[in-house]
Amino acid sequence: MTRSEPAAEPSEEYGTVERVLAAQRGDDDALYALISSVRMKLYAIAYAYLRDEADALEAIQEATCRAYVKLKKLKEPRFFHTWLIRILINYCIDEQKRKRKTLPLPRLPEPLAAELALDERMTLRIAIDRLAPKYRHVIILKYDQDLTLTEIARLLGKPEGTIKTWLNKALKDLRRLCGREGGGSYAKS
Repeated sequence: MTRSEPAAEPSEEYGTVERVLAAQRGDDDALYALISSVRMKLYAIAYAYLRDEADALEAIQEATCRAYVKLKKLKEPRFFHTWLIRILINYCIDEQKRKRKTLPLPRLPEPLAAELALDERMTLRIAIDRLAPKYRHVIILKYDQDLTLTEIARLLGKPEGTIKTWLNKALKDLRRLCGREGGGSYAKS
């Protein structure tokens, strides 16, 4: 029987599955090990969405609490990490919506705005924030988190073809929002 997966993945997956099952039986150390194994990835994703260290750490804490409460409802232990990241992303999206309702856009100090590279990055960041949520998620996961389209599709629960379409539309919108010369160097697929 031939497998298309590398030999190392099944044993790694098996370890994850065993830890998830142990955590579902009440082993807090197993849950801690599972979350600790992806803590840097969780932080990077939360920070990419919220762009604030304290908010990112709070998001991880909240996602961890939600995962702890709902852990027994997880039907596929091998998808624990995907499930946890989805909880985190949903929390981050909710936080973004909440903050948009309460906080105006911050103004940049003039000396910082004078720097061309920073200005281009800020233009791009503002353009990303103006994208439709589904497009924004794909851009953040692809370019900030360096996930593959297959990983993004699995994480968002969508077909890979849909993710490719969303990415192409997002890049087209970014080029339009940033202008050819302002966004061209950043928004290439």
